[in-house]
Order: sequence, then C-alpha cells, then structure tokens
Amino acid sequence: MEGRFTVDSNTLTAHLARPARAPAVQPAAVIVHGFPTEAGGGINSTRTMPALADLIAAETGFAALTYASRGVAGSAGDFSLDGWRRDLAGAVDFLASEVRCDGIWLIGFGTGGALAVVVASTDERVRGVAAVAAPADFEDWARNPRKLLVYAREVGVVSDPEFPERFDRWAAEIRSVRAVQAAESLGDRSLLVLHGSDDETVPVFDARVLADAHAGADLRIISGAGHHLRHDPRAVAVLLGWLERQRQSLLAPLVAGESNGSSQHV
Repeated sequence: MEGRFTVDSNTLTAHLARPARAPAVQPAAVIVHGFPTEAGGGINSTRTMPALADLIAAETGFAALTYASRGVAGSAGDFSLDGWRRDLAGAVDFLASEVRCDGIWLIGFGTGGALAVVVASTDERVRGVAAVAAPADFEDWARNPRKLLVYAREVGVVSDPEFPERFDRWAAEIRSVRAVQAAESLGDRSLLVLHGSDDETVPVFDARVLADAHAGADLRIISGAGHHLRHDPRAVAVLLGWLERQRQSLLAPLVAGESNGSSQHV
C-alpha cells in the first residue's frame, strides 16, 4: 500500500507492506533509509526499500513500513539531521495508527541506523533496533557542517536556496545526535548491530563501539562486505533471522498460555 503522512508540515511518501494473512500476534517494523550517495539516491536509493518491506512481510509476518525522509524521493522539505529524527518518530506514529501491532521494531541503514537507535531510546513502543552500517555518532559531519550542506545540495536533499534559516542551529543538531549514547538507554530491548568488515564509509570500529554501549547487543560483522548491506544477501539473511527471533519472542507468552491451559484439562 502506498501512503503519505505529515511531519512538521512536510508530506512524506511511504509504503506499507502487510503479511498475506493476519497472524495471531502482529509485529511491525519501520525501515529507515540512509543518506544518498548521489543525486537520485544512487545505490542508497529509497526505491529499493519497498521491495525489502515486501520481503519482510512475506517471510516473517511483520507489517513493514518504509518511507522517504524530508527532501528525499518526492517527500517535501529539506534535510536536517534532527528533522530526519522527527520524521522517523512520525513514521512510528503513522505505523501505530495504521496497524494494530503488538510491538514495533526499527531497521535502519547508515544514517537511518543511528537515528533508529536514538528514536528507540525515547519511545517505549519500540521493542528493538537493527542498526545496519550505522555510525556511532556524526562527529565527522560536525567538524565541517558547511561541507555537509554543500553536499546535501548536490545530492538534492536540500533544494531551498534559503535553507537553513539559521545555519548555526542546523549545524548544532549534527553533534547532538549520538547513537552510542542512546544505545545505553535501550536497556534490555534487542539491538542487532550489523556491519561490513570492509565498510569504506563507516568504520567497523563504530559497530563495536555501538555494540559495547548496549550490554546485550548482537554484533554481526559480514566478512568482506562494504557499506551497502541492503544489497548483500548475507546481511539480509541475518536481518530476516533476527526478525524471526523477535516474532518468536512475541509468540512465547501466547504459546505458554495455551500450554498451561491444556495442562489444566489433563
């Protein structure tokens, strides 16, 4: 199902995939894209995310929502890191309004992975996060925010020549988003940290730091893989396996209840 929702007066495009048959317990996921590598998205294009949502719905029984953040692929607005954080929070609200779900999980790639950890840390509806090729923080961007703004214009996620109105505020947001700090606040909620050993964009060190910040993180390093794990079948298989375990964790109390009920009649 194609849809739209609004955050900060910006209308964002979305795709919601549902399982063919409604399961007894309905988990749901929000898929968060990364920062585009070139105009039109390049290998990070959001155009491939609906196919992933459809696969997740078909293979795991999750309802899966993917969307385009402000400034991306037909969504209104201009990129700011905190704006993208608010877009994700709005996507969680939208999913919760569209699907009667028994738990929400976030799956984020690159920049989206870091934002997923940050949003989950303050939203108890989120039961777990898969952070894929995610930076532990954005210090590299924060060191030269004007360069980032120029690049954002080049790839098309900032189109308004007058944006941002306050560059200092726009730049300050970059340093304030720290996934490594947010991971500590997830408590016992599930965190999958998935990274390529040869990631040329986000060093694998970031994955280890992020996993170390969460006492029970599941750290998976894909040997020989680069940054774009969305297109690596090994990474997708790990992701689907993790989602299946999350679904089973939802089913466990139901199965236990049925077992106890049966034993009473023996």
